[in-house]
Amino acid sequence: MWSEALSMLDRAERLQRQFFQHAAASWEPPVDIIESAEHLQVQVALPGVAADSISIALDPAGLTISAARAFPCGGDTQNIHRIEIPYGRFERQIGLPLGDPYAPLELAEKRLADGVLTLVFKKKESA
Repeated sequence: MWSEALSMLDRAERLQRQFFQHAAASWEPPVDIIESAEHLQVQVALPGVAADSISIALDPAGLTISAARAFPCGGDTQNIHRIEIPYGRFERQIGLPLGDPYAPLELAEKRLADGVLTLVFKKKESA
């Protein structure tokens, strides 16, 4: 009985660390990057993330995407049986194949559909 109680305390501590530490990024979503002659497309898997909570920054080092995914359960009447989907704040830094640093990318399209954020960057021609 004592070992079961210790095991439950350990699980509770892990859950608390996972869900209530909002200061640090706790997970990174998977990303696909596809390049053509005119465009660079970045797809980020963000199921359950609201479009208005997503922040995107592009700089010479690459692309940074950050947001938070809210924990869907609340209240005292629910029993949690398994938690495998990551929740909380995330930040994903992605190095992009920018090629010529004097011909940066320009965001041409941004959409969130079916839990996938798609960013399409138009390549600018160098002078």
